Formats: sequence, structure tokens, C-alpha cells
Amino acid sequence: MKFVDEAPIYVEAGKGGNGCLSFRREKFIAKGGPDGGDGGDGGSVYLVADENLNTLIDYRYQPRYRAESGSNGMGKDCTGKKGEDLFLPVPVGTTVLDMDTEETLGDLTEAGQKLKVAQGGFHGLGNTRFKSSTNRAPRKTSNGSEGEKRQLKLEMKVLADVGLLGLPNAGKSSFIRAISSAKPKVADYPFTTLVPNLGVVSVQKHRSFVVADIPGLIEGASEGAGLGIRFLKHLTRCRVLLHIVDMLPPDGSDPAEQAQMIIEELEEFSPTLAGRERWLLLNKIDLLPPGEAEARCQAVVDALEWEGPVYTISALNRDGTEPLCGKIMTHLEDIWAAEEDPEIRARELALQDQMAQEGRDRIEELRDRHRAARKAAKGEHDDDDDFDDDDYDVEVEYVR
Repeated sequence: MKFVDEAPIYVEAGKGGNGCLSFRREKFIAKGGPDGGDGGDGGSVYLVADENLNTLIDYRYQPRYRAESGSNGMGKDCTGKKGEDLFLPVPVGTTVLDMDTEETLGDLTEAGQKLKVAQGGFHGLGNTRFKSSTNRAPRKTSNGSEGEKRQLKLEMKVLADVGLLGLPNAGKSSFIRAISSAKPKVADYPFTTLVPNLGVVSVQKHRSFVVADIPGLIEGASEGAGLGIRFLKHLTRCRVLLHIVDMLPPDGSDPAEQAQMIIEELEEFSPTLAGRERWLLLNKIDLLPPGEAEARCQAVVDALEWEGPVYTISALNRDGTEPLCGKIMTHLEDIWAAEEDPEIRARELALQDQMAQEGRDRIEELRDRHRAARKAAKGEHDDDDDFDDDDYDVEVEYVR
């Protein structure tokens, strides 16, 4: 099964039923007058956030949807049946974009939330509607209107309060295992994590936050290398980013240089996301000689000219993770309290939209390059589009 976080779909609302042209005809009743009924309204198309879904794969294989049309009116003033609305379930955290206007139609961020994406057509009028004191036998009716048609793009972003950044094997999955009940795969080779993982961190009984672990970034990620840039958009809703640095890289490289590379790749992807609040986590300090640990950590901080919070931890041994989670929880509660102000909340939503748009633009640019390179290799013309979005999907095997 594939983890699919983007899917283009076509939706069409139902057409409204036509009005009926009819006259009352009964024994002993001459010139009974008009009795044509109205048609029924067409069904609308809604998207509904479903907490049981975590992928958009169904929409990759079935991209076209149409709601039921309304029935035509009938004689004896009978109104046509209304078309049934169509409800399409999507994962919580799905953003809906109109591909023609590039307008964001809405975000489904809560389970059960509904969003109308296509309005059903309105019913036509029967000839009864047109009778008057001067026109006792109208032969005029109206047809139902067409339902709204839209080409949409669904983008799923995981809902997390805290996001993890770092190179492959920096210890992100070990960290999320240490602070939550999530059990992502952990191994000693790069790209063990292929899709985002979520973990709920319970600091106290009624105090918790959600942390997201995405595949690690590598050098050249902003140019499409590796998997990380494919999932960076999932961090746009995070309030705090934790930059995890391996203090003893297996290849003997400089931790500060690796950390700087991640920062540069993040800035290339989205300058706004790079400006998000980040905390530096220096991981695997248990592997450093006791007399050198503090000096090495300070050297990394100085080399990066880091001005934000810095913490030293060992995710494997859970050293320093508990007090860190407490400080994150307190900081998030302050952020949530501030966002109760409508103005601050509006600014935050605008910032998220800006980060998401920058990420979309960057990924679209990379796809254009990929498409052009494939065409050039095959000697095809520019108008021959054979790009397959499945190239950007990741195979995931679910083991029970």
C-alpha cells in the first residue's frame, strides 16, 4: 500500500431537475389549470474529514466523482426528488485547492468537519409557477441549472505541534520512540523512515502534544535528492521545529557542517518555514568521551551561531528527554493561549498558507525539471507530457 499525500480529483455536482408542463385533466372539471411541479435540486459534493484515514490513495485510482441529479417535476403539482449529496471522506489535515483558480478552498483540520466543494444545480420551475391573473394557462417552464464542476487537488498534511528535522540516522525515530508510544522502525542504515510518523507525548494526564517525524534530509534535497523534501510540507502546521544533530556521525564528518547543510536545504525549500522557531537538539552525547562532550557541543553551537534554545540528549538512553518534553509542553501552551486572540490566529494561518505555497512552488519546479529531463532523454517534444506522479510515492508494507 502506498502513502499518498497528494491527489488530483474531478468533482461534479448533480444537475437540477426540469420543471414540468402539465394541466389538470379530470372528469367534470374543464380547464383545470396548470399543475406542473418543480424539479428537484441536484446533489452537492462535500469533503468530510475522517480520523480513520491516513492516506489519499483511494483518490489516486478513482479520481472522478459525480453527485446525483435531481428528478424532473411531474403533474399534479408533484415536485421532483432532490439528488443525494455526495460525501467523500478524506484524512484529517487535508487542504483543498482549486486547480483552475489556484484558490485554497479550505482546510479540514477536525474530525467530522465538512467542506462543500461543488454546489448542486437549482431546480427548474413548473408551469404552475407562471400562472397569473392575465395568464391562466401558462405553457412556460424552466430547466434546472447545471451542477458546479471543479478540478481539485487534495493535499494531506499531518497535524502535529512539533516537527523533527535532521539527517538520516540522526536519531529522529529513536527520539520519537523515547518520548511517545509510537514505534517507528529504527535501524543503522539511512532512510529507515520512509513516511511521516506521529507520536503523542503525554507530559501529564491532561497535557499532551503531537510530534511528527519525517524522512531525513540530505545534501541536495532542495534539488530533489532523497525523500525529505517530499514531506517537508507536513511541517508547515508545526509550531516548533526540533533540529536533531548527530554528535558522532559514523562517517566522521563535522556535526556543525551537517547541521548547516540542513538549514540551507530548508531555506531553499521555504524561507518562511526556515524562519520558524527551531530548537537545537544535540543527540548521542552518551557516545562522546565525558571530558569532551561539553566542549564539542559548545563548538557546534558557536559554529552555527545558534541563538535559539539548545539541549543535549541521548534519545537511545532517554537522557534529557523528559525535562525537554516538559519545556516544550509549557512553550506550546503559551503559544496556544496567545492564539486565542483572533488577530494572532489569523496571522498564524496566513503564515501557514505562505509556507504551504512556497513548498508547492518548489515541488512543482522540481517536477517540471524532472519532466523536462525525461523528455530530453527520450527526445520528445515539450507538449508530450508523460510525467507520472506515482514517481513521488513511496511503497509501504504494513505488517500486522
